[in-house]
Amino acid sequence: MRKTAFGSKRLRGWPGLNPLILAVLPLAGARIQASSLDTIGVTLLRATTTNLDGTGIGVVQVEAQINNSPPTWEVNPDAVGVPAGNFTYCAVGGSSTNYTNSLGVESGHADIVGGILYGSTSGVSTNVAHIHNYEALYFAYTVVPNGMATYSRIVNQSFVGSSGQQYLLDTYYDNYSALHGTLFVSSAGDGLTVPPIVLPPSTCYNGIGVAAYHGASSVGPTPDNRRAKPDITAPSDTTSYSAPLVSGAAALLLQAGLRGDGGADTNSAADARTIKALLLNGAVKPLDWAAPSPSPLDPRYGAGILNVFNSYRQLAGGKHNYIDSSSGNSGDPHTSTAASGNVSSFNGWDFNSITNTPLTDAVCHYYFNLTNGTDNSLFTATATLVWNRQVSQNNINDLDLYLYDAVSGNLVAASTSPVDNVEHIFIPALPPGRYDLQVLKNGGATVSPNETYALAFDFFTMQLSVTLSGGNAVLTWPVYPDGFLLESTPVVGSSVGWTDVNVAPVVTNNQKSVTVNPSGSQFYRLWRP
Repeated sequence: MRKTAFGSKRLRGWPGLNPLILAVLPLAGARIQASSLDTIGVTLLRATTTNLDGTGIGVVQVEAQINNSPPTWEVNPDAVGVPAGNFTYCAVGGSSTNYTNSLGVESGHADIVGGILYGSTSGVSTNVAHIHNYEALYFAYTVVPNGMATYSRIVNQSFVGSSGQQYLLDTYYDNYSALHGTLFVSSAGDGLTVPPIVLPPSTCYNGIGVAAYHGASSVGPTPDNRRAKPDITAPSDTTSYSAPLVSGAAALLLQAGLRGDGGADTNSAADARTIKALLLNGAVKPLDWAAPSPSPLDPRYGAGILNVFNSYRQLAGGKHNYIDSSSGNSGDPHTSTAASGNVSSFNGWDFNSITNTPLTDAVCHYYFNLTNGTDNSLFTATATLVWNRQVSQNNINDLDLYLYDAVSGNLVAASTSPVDNVEHIFIPALPPGRYDLQVLKNGGATVSPNETYALAFDFFTMQLSVTLSGGNAVLTWPVYPDGFLLESTPVVGSSVGWTDVNVAPVVTNNQKSVTVNPSGSQFYRLWRP
């Protein structure tokens, strides 16, 4: 396949390259936002952190034209409750800081997307510093391929192109992301094609493709039938409105990383690869989630359902370097080393580099001594590895992710896709013990000897405590991780089954608690649906 030089061609006006706007829901669709903020962890995040609202962060909102005459693609500041001075409108005819202007007119679709992303009433990131609102044809076919500055590191794209554009758009978007550190968050598509494939630009390696949970959504893999997409899912009727939930969450993590919530290395915490790894690793798995090997992600849900509270807590877990490194002949076993140290936190992240030679594999070892101090409860383990497709490259360096029992040497889990630049491990029942989480860079044909990667990890046990107080039962469990429902049943194992305890938990001192007055004998459990 011919390599395309970055910025060598302007795409605007090429035949067959007009993006297709996703189906637009009626304006009433914006009212689902309150429950969505609960589901994706925003409500809990606001209750447990201070002023995490997108302050100081700029975002780009790219909107395709609904009508060509007049060109309908702009956000009305009044519709989203944001001052007009916070907007810059950009199209092929120039730019304007005024609303209204001669570049375009209001789009109801753009208003809903903006309201979800940064709207003052129900947005995920309600206090962003500035919004650059771009017309999609101009952005995708002029700004991106020519490397023009966008002044923002988070770009929301609630539109899709055609499957035939995948190679070209992937190349341009990946080059731009690798050069500018930009995170593109894009709708995967509403499943309107046959088969319902994901569509570019959500297919680019370095961005995040977003599916709709319980809504119309495309299914992976990519149109070339090679890679895992979408990357993540968010609750909405359509991917047009699930993408801004993820973009808003990314803006919150970017703000948190830059202000030091993840530690002193703010450059690493705010890197697009770190934010992507944290978003994917904090996602909650639906009951039917499955990753068909060697794919690292579920073809419908990606890594799971967005939960920015979980992602933030993993960011706040801090940056942790690998404990040891090793190398060996390419393809040989990569066993644990004799290092005795352990990573000091069960949840956190790293931003690091790994180097090998054409004939050797390189391994970075992260050791964890999983003990909970109370009983032998099983752990849930999740780890996500992210790296970039480099500038002007058709291929990627081949990195893998392994989890070994460091004592027995047994392989517990692995993610070894040769074509994806994401690896993801999920283990719902991991016994206590000492484990070796390995980042491996394969030898053989490589793009470069060195690769920079981001790693997010989380190991947890969830314990439910019950105490009696005046005939009431007080049920308490940790606030982290989020995504659990409290259920009850009068008889375990009976045909009665489990039902939701419909009482909103009270959050105090990193604990959730619910007080109930049970009628007779009741059993309780925490359950992730």
